[in-house]
Amino acid sequence: MNEKFNVIRDLDARVWNDFVCARGGHLLQTSAWGELKSRFGWRVERVALERAGALVAGAQMLTRDFPLGLKLAYVPRGPVINARDADAQKILLDELGAIARARGAFALKLEPNATSPLPIAFEERGLEPARTLQPQTTIHVDLTRDLETILAAMKPKWRYNIRLAEKKGVTVRGGDARDADLFFNLLQITSQRDGFAIHARDYYRAALELLSADAGAQLFIAEYAREPLAAIFVTAVGDEAIYLYGASSNAQRDKMPNHALHWAAMQWAKTRGCARYDLWGIADTAWADVPVGTKNNSSLQHGLYQFKHGFGGEVVRYAGAYDFVFSRGKYFLYQRAVSLRRSII
Repeated sequence: MNEKFNVIRDLDARVWNDFVCARGGHLLQTSAWGELKSRFGWRVERVALERAGALVAGAQMLTRDFPLGLKLAYVPRGPVINARDADAQKILLDELGAIARARGAFALKLEPNATSPLPIAFEERGLEPARTLQPQTTIHVDLTRDLETILAAMKPKWRYNIRLAEKKGVTVRGGDARDADLFFNLLQITSQRDGFAIHARDYYRAALELLSADAGAQLFIAEYAREPLAAIFVTAVGDEAIYLYGASSNAQRDKMPNHALHWAAMQWAKTRGCARYDLWGIADTAWADVPVGTKNNSSLQHGLYQFKHGFGGEVVRYAGAYDFVFSRGKYFLYQRAVSLRRSII
């Protein structure tokens, strides 16, 4: 224990969530996210620092076994800390490092929810820039404006498509855990069409149950003549709404259900007091500065960027990830494995 700080482990979930929200923390640092990951192979531990009777810093750390006898400790979109509080940073890093070592981890990966450069305390403790697990670049739509202004900031074609979906009879309803199978079926179609990996069915069912209860999550389903066309899963923590998962069928795509879904989700998030809508990741490239037709990335990634950018948001780049390495040999093995196949985190 430090003379200035009281170190608290296994802090009450409700107290922890209140702290995360008050400090502008991320969904991935909430207890609901920790509970979700704990059901699918991760060990979850929370560490907080108290000073003068008040919480000032903390982190939710996930630890997991990987092949080849490797174990990684990971703080997604954390820690929750004041970037200028160097003393708290050092104490918290030391505590997290000690726990990670005790669990047999070869490294501790931190991925701050910040766009600012690496804090000095990170450098002093030997952390080094590393590969990110979460999207490093995304788009935020400002929800503090009135609805007409938000619409006006979108590309004209996006405003047209939102109105077109309504005109063609597309409706958007709220879903819940009872729609888990419907959502997963749409995800399977999307995965096969666009060629990306998805979690197992039970993962999304658990996400719907846990995050809807504790992280203000909502499933939105676009339908035409009662036929599900597309769905998105959105969370609302503090002042931030996040578009976490999305899926669509191959039918009636000309009716623009995805435009209708995001517009409905933005309005929902605004009523909850959210200040921004995070479209959760774009390819890490300065797309806007490159003429159409000269992209080096896949057409799918370019299309995804165009779709998200059309909602009139601002491109935001996070600081990245930093690794606290305990075993260089195991760290090398992990890097080689990840370069061959990215895991779903």
